Amino acid sequence: MKINLALQSELLILNSCINNYMSNNHFRKGELYSFITGKASTAIARRLQKKFNSSGMNLTIEQWSVLYHLWKQDGISQQELCNATFRDKPSITRLVDNLEKLNLVKRVASENDRRINKIFLTKQAQKLQEQTMELAEETLNEALSTVPPEKIEVCKEVLQVVYDNLK
Repeated sequence: MKINLALQSELLILNSCINNYMSNNHFRKGELYSFITGKASTAIARRLQKKFNSSGMNLTIEQWSVLYHLWKQDGISQQELCNATFRDKPSITRLVDNLEKLNLVKRVASENDRRINKIFLTKQAQKLQEQTMELAEETLNEALSTVPPEKIEVCKEVLQVVYDNLK
């Protein structure tokens, strides 16, 4: 079977990761899982939260993640926010309640089904988009500053496969 050069390269990089980390016991199985799913994400979230705080923004990472999805598609339902953010209904309800108190979102009952609340951004939330997205991009650039682009691509592909396998 022929494997194209790019795929061979990616397999070599993955193999290198496995050999360099797992054989040297830097990561045991549980630690590898924990690392992949949490440590890097937590470190990025903490750094971004510090940037929000330093910029005087009264906004948590969790609230920002809801706004992020509304910036992509304003007026989606709370259930759609649950699905997009991988949070349960009580968590989204609490986040939307707090965003409403900050005058960043507004709940509007659906015209077709009053049991469904659509969530809309306020002008104040729309003004936050550019600044928060710049801080997020800056944070990701810092996190990835010493990682070669080809390794970033391999990592994205592997994580997408892991996600797809467990969907």
